[in-house]
Amino acid sequence: MWELIPIGWLCLRIGMKIRYAVFTSDLIALCEWLKRCQIETIAMESTGVYWIPLFQMLERNGFEVCLVNASHAKNVPGRKTEVKDCQWLQELHTFGMLRGSFRPEAQMCTVRSYLRLRDTLGKDCNSLVQRMQKALTEMNIQIHRVISDITGLTGMSILRAIVAGERDCVKLAQMLNLQDAIHSEICQEFPKGNSPKVF
Repeated sequence: MWELIPIGWLCLRIGMKIRYAVFTSDLIALCEWLKRCQIETIAMESTGVYWIPLFQMLERNGFEVCLVNASHAKNVPGRKTEVKDCQWLQELHTFGMLRGSFRPEAQMCTVRSYLRLRDTLGKDCNSLVQRMQKALTEMNIQIHRVISDITGLTGMSILRAIVAGERDCVKLAQMLNLQDAIHSEICQEFPKGNSPKVF
C-alpha cells in the first residue's frame, strides 16, 4: 500500500541531497539532523506559503536562514527539476551570491497577518454586499433606490423581514426611516418583487 507524503528537497554541500517529509515531527527531526551535520546557514526559496513552516522551525532552532525570492534565483542550468533547483540554490548560497528577502520579526509577522486578514475580510464583505444587491435587482426588489446602504439597520431589518416571509409592501415600507423615504410612491413599490420564491 502506498502512502502519499508531501516532501521537499534539501541539498547539503555539492552532490549531497536528501528528501524530507513536511509534517511537524519530520521538520523537528530534520532540524536535529542538520545540527548533527553542523549546518549553520540555509538558503530556501519563498514560493507560495509552503516555505513558512520549515522557515519558522529552522529559525526557532537557531539556524541562519536566507529566504530567497524565486525570481532572483532563476537560470538553473539545464532542465528545471526540484532537485536541480535545490542544488543550484545551494551552490549560489555557497559562493554568497544570494540576497535574502526581508522577513520582519515574529511579532510583526503576526500583526501583518491580522491586518491582511482584516483587509481580505473587508473586501469579501464588499463582494457579498454586491451579490446581495445583484440578487435583489434580479428579483426587482429595488431597496437600493430608496435607502443608501442595504447593510445598514434599516436595510437589514427589511431584508430579514423579506427572508422571514413578509410580502406586505405597506409593512415593509413602514420600516423605512423618514430620511430614507425619498418618494412615498417609490416606498410603496420597492418591495414588490418578481421572484418571492427565491428567498
